[in-house]
Amino acid sequence: MANIIAQLGNLLIQAIDLYRIVLLAYFLMSWLPGAYQSKLGRIIYQISEPYVGYFRRFVPPIGNISFAGIVALLALSLIRTGLLEVIKILISLFS
Repeated sequence: MANIIAQLGNLLIQAIDLYRIVLLAYFLMSWLPGAYQSKLGRIIYQISEPYVGYFRRFVPPIGNISFAGIVALLALSLIRTGLLEVIKILISLFS
């Protein structure tokens, strides 16, 4: 049972890491004019915007700079760390 929990946890952690990479690509694309109009840009936008848009509602921009993306990445990192701890606890319970 502990092995199954470890494998599922590893899969979730890898999915979070992949999403973090997609978010970084999304943020970097904002520096390139017209990047969101490409096919890849539209896909990345559709994947990233619902998550980042949630933070835009609560994190106001300062001047013309939005810090919602940084807060979104920080929140995702905290979720990842918390998930790792929960997985460790579950593995120790079922070992």
